[in-house]
Amino acid sequence: MCRFIVFYLNLHPKTFNPKKENMGIVIGIDVGISTTKIVGIRNGAVISPIRISAADPVTSLYGAFGKYLYDNKIDLCDIEQVMMTGVGSAYVDNPVYGLPTAKADEFMADGLGAMYESGKDHVIVVSMGTGTSFVRCEGDNIQHIGGIGIGGGTLTGLSRVMLQTSDIKEIQALAREGDIANINLLIGDICNHPLPGLPMDATASLFAKAQYNASREDLARGIICMVLQAIGSTAVISSISTGIRDFVLIGNLTLLPECKYIFPQLERFYNVRFFIPKYSEFCTAIGAALYYLNKK
Repeated sequence: MCRFIVFYLNLHPKTFNPKKENMGIVIGIDVGISTTKIVGIRNGAVISPIRISAADPVTSLYGAFGKYLYDNKIDLCDIEQVMMTGVGSAYVDNPVYGLPTAKADEFMADGLGAMYESGKDHVIVVSMGTGTSFVRCEGDNIQHIGGIGIGGGTLTGLSRVMLQTSDIKEIQALAREGDIANINLLIGDICNHPLPGLPMDATASLFAKAQYNASREDLARGIICMVLQAIGSTAVISSISTGIRDFVLIGNLTLLPECKYIFPQLERFYNVRFFIPKYSEFCTAIGAALYYLNKK
């Protein structure tokens, strides 16, 4: 069964504008197992998000925090509150550097951060992490509606087996030289004219044309396209009966160059809109900070 969580907020993230001038900085931290993302919010503005990777969540958290303070010349006395979220936050139970520290639910942070960054308040947030979760946002109502086990973990796992690498930079470099027509069965392969709503370059079947001797470049392209297409199509299905046609994409996978043509293609197929906000990979950390500010 899907787990449903509903949150009701007093302030709307789209129009959030702190009334208190010169308020302290609120730090939002999205703690993953090996990667931590951190942002600061002061007077309604996001301050220089950064990301740090380390061997474990605690090392990643404190490494990111220290670097963030140093890079932005922030003193501990400037910080009003630290807000944590993400699976790695379960490993941290003590105040960070003795500062007031609390936790925000990850799905709520996804919704708050995505609405704040996109300026939209009637959307489904597609959080593309190791797996992918879907969060429906309708004004002050934020509801986790489910997810799928396809995401960045799928991409790196398949690449490890098929390409003998899990280095995302190497995978991207290979994919740039690949040809998806050598991997996926396209509509043009099975029809001599477009079908209603489906152009000749639409995918009929993922990996259906892959051969045992397929090049690493073609396989890399196929893996990335498969993951993104599966996420996008499932997101659209998740919106059935909601009336929502806008989707906000967040998470590290939004940085993949293939997003620039796969999601526009899905927009044409399904008559929907996908948005990737400026700080797409930091939306959850931003949402954690907004959770505290909204409660104020």
